[in-house]
Amino acid sequence: MAYQLSKNGSDWTKIVIIKTADKSQVGDTLMNVKFATVAWKGNEGIFYSAYKRKRGKSSLSEKTDRHQLYFHKIDTPQLKDELILGGADYSRRYILSRVSEDGRYLIVTAANSSSGNELLIKDLTRQSSKFITVVGNLSGNHEILDIRDRKIFIRTDLQAPNGKLVATDISNPSVQNWQEIIPESQEVLQVTTAGGKIFANYLKDALSSVKQFDFTGKLEHQLKLPDIGSVTAVGIRSKPDDKHLYYYFTSYIHPGTIYKYDISSGHSELYKKSNVKFEPDNYVSKHMFYKSKDGTRIPLIVTHKKGIKLDGSNPTLLHGYGGFGVNLTPTFDIRNLLLLEQGGVLAVANLRGGGEYGVKWHLAGTKMQKQNTFDDFIAAADYLIASRYTSPAKLAIAGESNGGLLIGACMTQRPDLFKVAFPGVAVLDMLRFNKFTGGEGWTFDFGSPEDSRDMFHYLYQYSPYHSIKPGTVYPATLITTADHDDRVVPAHSFKFAARLQKSQKGDNPVLLRVDTKAGHGAGISTAMAIDQQADKWAFMFHIMGLPYEQNPRQHE
Repeated sequence: MAYQLSKNGSDWTKIVIIKTADKSQVGDTLMNVKFATVAWKGNEGIFYSAYKRKRGKSSLSEKTDRHQLYFHKIDTPQLKDELILGGADYSRRYILSRVSEDGRYLIVTAANSSSGNELLIKDLTRQSSKFITVVGNLSGNHEILDIRDRKIFIRTDLQAPNGKLVATDISNPSVQNWQEIIPESQEVLQVTTAGGKIFANYLKDALSSVKQFDFTGKLEHQLKLPDIGSVTAVGIRSKPDDKHLYYYFTSYIHPGTIYKYDISSGHSELYKKSNVKFEPDNYVSKHMFYKSKDGTRIPLIVTHKKGIKLDGSNPTLLHGYGGFGVNLTPTFDIRNLLLLEQGGVLAVANLRGGGEYGVKWHLAGTKMQKQNTFDDFIAAADYLIASRYTSPAKLAIAGESNGGLLIGACMTQRPDLFKVAFPGVAVLDMLRFNKFTGGEGWTFDFGSPEDSRDMFHYLYQYSPYHSIKPGTVYPATLITTADHDDRVVPAHSFKFAARLQKSQKGDNPVLLRVDTKAGHGAGISTAMAIDQQADKWAFMFHIMGLPYEQNPRQHE
């Protein structure tokens, strides 16, 4: 067994290989690993990716430019690992690998940024075989779903912004020879395989619907879901000859539930229910739309207790992300229960820059259109206030990473609109983000201050750190970061906090909360997650002057 270990939440990991019989370690611990997958070649060894390290550089801010794919033979020194791909002859920032289900092919995804990738495959049964290029450009996003009967099945958005499934012969896989299996539709397509079938998970207005196809593209079943929400992990770890698969359903008011699905009949049954003490029937989650500044229709899901009064007095948390083609789909998060039980409102907006409506939606919130993302979020706040869900005195906003940039930009552009702001592990200095760690890989979304004079000025105009104006009343702000965040270095948060504290007018506090022995969010302990969330709710409730009821469930 091979597993990765992260120390103090860092993105840098090390790989350890052990014998499962007695848990004894086999060979070297593999170092300098980051953003890597681990793929087994039979029992011989593993494929993994690593970066060359520079002596004297801080591991927390060091740039990660050239990924290299290695093969490590079991019980041999790492120094003898074979370079499979990468380096001077093939320079890519991210190289990920996996091995096909039958163990015959090495499948490689290579990219330079957060969007656009190449696909390569290599026959592992022939020692002299070379990589075959399946997709040789970075202008689209592609994923090999399966290789069967010498056909490669590929999910792609090339000439299909919402995604389609194609097949091509392994002997001549060029784009000109692609055959359409599942065509593009109005909904964004994601696909998995299980039990010798294809499962298409469509996203419509950020909500899931799942259809079953055979490998010729013939529709066989549509899954009947219990409610509107999100379906994930369809057929995860399933084998081609499995008769059943399992999938995970959740929403803002449905704790995650696992269902067992019969592939031949299309029938689902409950397999495992969450033990969370929560009654969905006491709450409502409404799917609605509002218009942004330029008239674009934006989805919004608002969740709260049934029977609340729309009088503008409800404490409300508005959350968003809007970047990197990431989809914000309905997900039950136990951390939100405290707000909902106290009669609060949770609102989540699906902003441009995300992937909820495919490539076009993503591009509409990138580079010199990034302001669209902020306009969409500000319009969501205006809509909630106009609809009497809340008021500026009872409205908090939150986001992490790229979502933290969103919060920083909106609170500096419209400080009058929000009472509380939570920028978490945020990108806040848009003139230097590309100088550290993997920041150069984010320029597909943000652009680079070094691209052109126009791009520099556009970034400077909305950069949260540079937008702070002395003598302005900003929302009460709790900035969160971590000392081992080597994805978005904590310097962003430190600088923003210092300038905001110096410039703040009035009594709204500006606090900086730094977790120690923690990183960008992954890998923190349950206790740390609870402490962080408790501080956020305490901060928000205190600032808004809200009473806290100890056991609100007793009155339901």
